[in-house]
Amino acid sequence: MRVLARVEAALLNQTGYLFQWSPVCLAVGIGLYFSLRFEPGWQVYSCLLALTLVLVMTGRKMRTGWAALAMGGALIAAGFVLAGARAHSVAEPVLSWRYYGPVEGRVVAMDRSASDALRVTLDQVRIGDVPKDRRPQRVRLSLHGDPASLAPGQRIMTTGHLSPPQGPVEPGGFDFRRHAWFQRLGAVGYTRVPVMTIARPEEATEGVRVTALRMAISQRVRSILPGEIGGFAAAVTTGDRSGMGQETLKSLRASNLAHLLAISGLHMGLLTGFVYLVFRLALSAIPAVALRLPVRKLAALCALVAAVIYLMLSGGNVATERAFVMASVMLGAILIDRRAISLRVVAVAALIVLVLRPESLLSPGFQMSFAATTALVAVFGQLRGYGPMPGPKWTKPVAGLLLSSAIAGLATAPIGAAHFNTMSHYGLLANMLSVPVMGMVVVPAAFVAALLAPFGLEALALHVMGLGLQWILIVSDKVSGLDGAQGYVVSPPHYVLPMFALGALWLALRRGRAKWVGAAPVVAAFLLWGQGHRPEVLIADSGGLVGVMTENGRALSKEKGSGFIATVWLENDGDGVDQMNAARRWPDPSGGIQRYVWQGKELVHVTGKRAAQGFEECRKNQIVVSAVPLDLNGDCGLFDPDRLKETGSLAVSNGRITTSREAIGHRLWSPEMAGNHREKQTQ
Repeated sequence: MRVLARVEAALLNQTGYLFQWSPVCLAVGIGLYFSLRFEPGWQVYSCLLALTLVLVMTGRKMRTGWAALAMGGALIAAGFVLAGARAHSVAEPVLSWRYYGPVEGRVVAMDRSASDALRVTLDQVRIGDVPKDRRPQRVRLSLHGDPASLAPGQRIMTTGHLSPPQGPVEPGGFDFRRHAWFQRLGAVGYTRVPVMTIARPEEATEGVRVTALRMAISQRVRSILPGEIGGFAAAVTTGDRSGMGQETLKSLRASNLAHLLAISGLHMGLLTGFVYLVFRLALSAIPAVALRLPVRKLAALCALVAAVIYLMLSGGNVATERAFVMASVMLGAILIDRRAISLRVVAVAALIVLVLRPESLLSPGFQMSFAATTALVAVFGQLRGYGPMPGPKWTKPVAGLLLSSAIAGLATAPIGAAHFNTMSHYGLLANMLSVPVMGMVVVPAAFVAALLAPFGLEALALHVMGLGLQWILIVSDKVSGLDGAQGYVVSPPHYVLPMFALGALWLALRRGRAKWVGAAPVVAAFLLWGQGHRPEVLIADSGGLVGVMTENGRALSKEKGSGFIATVWLENDGDGVDQMNAARRWPDPSGGIQRYVWQGKELVHVTGKRAAQGFEECRKNQIVVSAVPLDLNGDCGLFDPDRLKETGSLAVSNGRITTSREAIGHRLWSPEMAGNHREKQTQ
């Protein structure tokens, strides 16, 4: 009974601060759904819905402390149901075979692939004689031929190669198939032949009109600002990155400035803050308005309108939607006379984002943006209790900027390292030199250009914007070129990031001395990260590439081919070498048959039809991987394309083979479940 009394007392001491835990509880439920290896049936959802209602009704009748626990449990159950409902609501056909033939569809988005090829996303798709109930709603094509002149809304036709979205390149890795499921992307591929336009843009469709306007603005910006500067300007104004080269993107990532490229919380915050400040000062300068009308609320409304326009012009991707929600909640707090920046406001924004898109919990953008915001609000909230910052008045903005960059960097660095396996050692320096320019030059100039554009006078403002962006690119180039600018870290075990997040949230949201208990899971997460073990052998799901761990790092079986898979494997190892150098680590390479012996077993990688025709071995304690079908008799473990289609990519650790199919389980987005789900819907 004493334990229960202490728990209740601890909860009562947190009265007034418990709402901040609402998105955390909802996120736990969402995370539980995505962590399962099977798809729950309707019975599970029914029980959880009933449990949610019972806990809510019980919580309303209980005392404050226990009511909070009941409501927390209800939110966890609701998060699970919400994630499942969202996954079922976006279900669309997924191509289950490799296809080559005519592809027709309407252009709804354009960007660039990792190979720097123009890439288009099509809807209203037609592919050969595939019936409508098995036809993907959306496909994405990389154009390696002549892309001609494309515009949103055009209906195009070409001959292309399509395949289902790829699963993880290694068991437990990033599942692009799940990511594509929530984008309703049913097939990806490429074409090497010219693209024909068979219908003009459908201007009657509002979404197409907005996309066409975005592309027109992007082209106008690039026509005034040359080269990479114009591509950068188009990216931060309309979200169109098609004008930026891969070298510039690599430089921005290496210097930790890539976040300036994505239209996210920083851009939306700078824009709405600038608009709010301008209108508040302008309205305050008019005595008749300042004395009769609520200037702060009018300025907040103007900033909200600017945020809506920016959301539309930027393409409305997930990161921009998240930033818009955050800005809207903060401006809404001003309208109802609440504090605009507080942990409660951050919690409301997180709840809205998770309810609208539960899958965003898994994205690094969501994790990093809310980690930075929560850390900044929590730390500055604590510092507010110590009074004003000491020192001369002119040093306070500089000190505030330094402190903000340090706090945001510390909060997001572990998340970025876990997802991208890199750390920018001079990222703080690069941000200190670039973020003020983005806030004081680029964003104000872009806003002025938007005001002058209807009169055809935007060129001068865009040139000022270009000067700011040129400075940022110079900083990016110089910082990324420094010795040791970028470091590499090994991927952590799957439980490390949730452990770190819960510990950090306890530190930020808990009140009282008990908050420091949260430091224990944070420290434990870093210790466990350092003890992480990478697989001794990795096998691609195509059979075209094998990687083995040696004393010098991962050795790859091929110098070329399967480049994306090779890059991801090496990044997850925390290895900064390229595929060619990793292939030179392979002991005793021998043409089309590569052999590697470890722990009493022999791994044989067979590549090419000629090598496969002359290969007849199949011994015990032998694993044979082939990129072409093999018909062998014996006791070896054979993984050719037919077998790998069933298993997906493979990892071997401590003698145990793990398949991607085992790691993912039977989920809606796994190949067999996607097909069954669609067949049930059409019956």
